[in-house]
Amino acid sequence: MGHTATPEAHSSGLTATEHRLANGLRVVLSEDHLTPVAAVCLWYDVGSRHEVKGRTGLAHLFEHLMFQGSASVHGNGHFELVQGAGGSLNGTTSFERTNYFETMPAHQLELALWLEADRMGSLLTALDLESLDNQRDVVKNERRQRYDNVPYGTSFERITALAYPEGHPYHHTPIGSMADLDAASLEDAQAFFRTYYAPGNAVLAVVGDIDPERALAWVEKYFGSIPAHDGKPQPRDGSLPDVMGGQLREVIEEDVPSRALMAAYRLPHDGSRESDAADLALTVLGGGESSRLHNRLVRRDRSAVTAGFGLLRLAGAPSLGWLDVKASSGVELTAIEAAVDEELARFAEEGPTAEEMERAQAQLEREWLDRLATVAGRADELCRFAVLFGDPQLALTAVDRVLSITAQEVQAVAAARLRPDNRAVLVYEPTGGPEEAGSDGEGSDEAAAGQAAAEETEQEEGEA
Repeated sequence: MGHTATPEAHSSGLTATEHRLANGLRVVLSEDHLTPVAAVCLWYDVGSRHEVKGRTGLAHLFEHLMFQGSASVHGNGHFELVQGAGGSLNGTTSFERTNYFETMPAHQLELALWLEADRMGSLLTALDLESLDNQRDVVKNERRQRYDNVPYGTSFERITALAYPEGHPYHHTPIGSMADLDAASLEDAQAFFRTYYAPGNAVLAVVGDIDPERALAWVEKYFGSIPAHDGKPQPRDGSLPDVMGGQLREVIEEDVPSRALMAAYRLPHDGSRESDAADLALTVLGGGESSRLHNRLVRRDRSAVTAGFGLLRLAGAPSLGWLDVKASSGVELTAIEAAVDEELARFAEEGPTAEEMERAQAQLEREWLDRLATVAGRADELCRFAVLFGDPQLALTAVDRVLSITAQEVQAVAAARLRPDNRAVLVYEPTGGPEEAGSDGEGSDEAAAGQAAAEETEQEEGEA
């Protein structure tokens, strides 16, 4: 086991150290004795972008299988042991990673580490066709409940397929298709595990009320004997031109509550200053009730009941600016689209005001500090920056980078990217009877909505 980083202090006062086991597992520790809890977060560098045509949904399906027992923990035992010890747990799958996490009373940290190591090292011994068929049915039912049978449920899936061309690794979302879920075999699942669930393809973060030396000794004890495996293929290239070069559009006639205009703009990759500038631009334009689009469409024109704009950050492909507007009863979407284009053109021409910059930066700063303030949120961010950008320390300076962005950078990215020829558009037209406006005029958190659509979560499906 080698120590590859030393504690580094940041403006936030938070520190982290990085270590690496002989089998390739990267370990990030962050000591914090404010509360007697500890978070364990394990990121595997595998998501839906690693899947191939005909086998979509396998990454998410396998996330479910990781909760179905391993050599020493049978059935639902992982949930039972963690919750019986006073902890909480979950797992999610996205385009770019699969993660598993527990928050435990500090004295139960060893249990969480043993559980994660047991399924990393021995899940194949418990994986059988019965478990596969059981979780295949659970995922298919999830698709029905959250996508196919709810208003606007397939919107994110549809707009992703428009924004990323056929054959692109981000063309499909993590939920996968019914046909591909049916086609997945036990051999497919076993091969998937051997390829991606290896120590060298994972980052483990342990954050909270810990003794670093003891925590590291437990990590070595439970994870150190897991064999290394380096057979993972490189993910397919996700690069695309900066601008789509034309507007892509789909009209959907469904039984939905109201007309809706949704659009995805191609934006810079996560991890760049341009991406942070884009985040600020979308916050000014559509991040809450003080935003320009909410003020224009909901308050002034009263043409919409909700209007939001948020950023879906992606590292391996262009990010997406996700616009979602629900129309007021009787309002034509052409009028709403014209107003949106007018506001975006004005913003590109004038840029944000000083007051808007201050408010947007304060909003993003608060969101970042909220994530870093909890042991679970900090563990997740340390893993994210280690897996996607190679350096967990970047998580502790993210706030500083957001605050260093200038109004000129925000204006520049808006002018370059928030254009009609750089978006995929969905138009929803109701078919099921009298159109109804939304129940209130509250703004929607579109960044959270887009991120939730891009992630599939285990415990939300009632598997606990």
